[in-house]
Amino acid sequence: LASITFNQSSLATVPLDTTAVPGAQPTLAGAPPLPNFASLSPSNYPALDLPPPTDSQLVQQWIQDVANSGFSIPNIPVNSPGGCPNNTAAAADSTRCWWTCGGCTRDTDITTCPNTLQWGLTYDDGPGYYTPNLLDYLDQTNLKSTFFVVGSRAIQFPAYLQAEYMGNHQIAVHTWSHTALTTQTNEEIIAELGWSKKVIKDVLGVTPNMMRPPYGDIDDRVRAISIAMGLTPVIWTRISPTATFDTGDFNIHGGSISVEQVLQNWEYIISNATAMSSGFIVLEHDLFQQTVEVATGYILPDALAHQPPFTIEPIISCLNKPMTDAYIETNNNKTNPPLASGT
Repeated sequence: LASITFNQSSLATVPLDTTAVPGAQPTLAGAPPLPNFASLSPSNYPALDLPPPTDSQLVQQWIQDVANSGFSIPNIPVNSPGGCPNNTAAAADSTRCWWTCGGCTRDTDITTCPNTLQWGLTYDDGPGYYTPNLLDYLDQTNLKSTFFVVGSRAIQFPAYLQAEYMGNHQIAVHTWSHTALTTQTNEEIIAELGWSKKVIKDVLGVTPNMMRPPYGDIDDRVRAISIAMGLTPVIWTRISPTATFDTGDFNIHGGSISVEQVLQNWEYIISNATAMSSGFIVLEHDLFQQTVEVATGYILPDALAHQPPFTIEPIISCLNKPMTDAYIETNNNKTNPPLASGT
């Protein structure tokens, strides 16, 4: 445990168990054959880790699609960077339903699983160098997760993304550059979500219909745009205005939290989750070596040993829906009508 620090030495990554072959047929009913990601050129996508420009023909088409969706986008001003302290008027305006400041949610938000002891397992910000280590552990323990994918990482690690998908994990959108969405204009939000959707489809052949806003930064404007683009927001469980089910694991890498504090957060989450009348969703990450190590070495083993046992599964599964309902191309629109088509 003491070796998991912000300045720890890099450990060896593990190779993928299998590398998907272009044209392979996923087990997902109705899914197209797997694309050949080797034909993708990074030059055809925005710069990595930067908000995409909004003047391209593709983004302009997505903007028009949102305008034609029939969803009204609230006229909510763009926030300044810096969260609640730098946006006191916005934080005090309950009509915005800004989750960051107070935890406001709408019926369209997914924040829990419906059944007691049901854990919607999620990992954000990847794929990363140590994602194969996490996948290896999940395979060994027969666990499936939802991966909220940053578009910039998808074009950087397409083989890892295909391994997640072909391993029957759920893939969902986490924007292109991991920018706080309430600080962006409508057009910038559309570009962030649109490019992430596009690169995931280019790599996998299917388009996710769920998204998670970076930092949980969502208000009614961001919600409306997401839904108009066919993306249902998924956050993580919050039990009070100031207490959320965030392990804090992301901050080990930067040195602002210790692994011991992360495990204290996990114990807090467990104690509250077992007292809930519903299931829960926890914020964790697969981006860094430290986050993968604490997940595979401590959090997941502890959860698997818990009595009574947790039901640990992807978000789509905890909602009692088949994996086919996680993608626009395979979703059964008759039994699982989307909030919007996203086309």
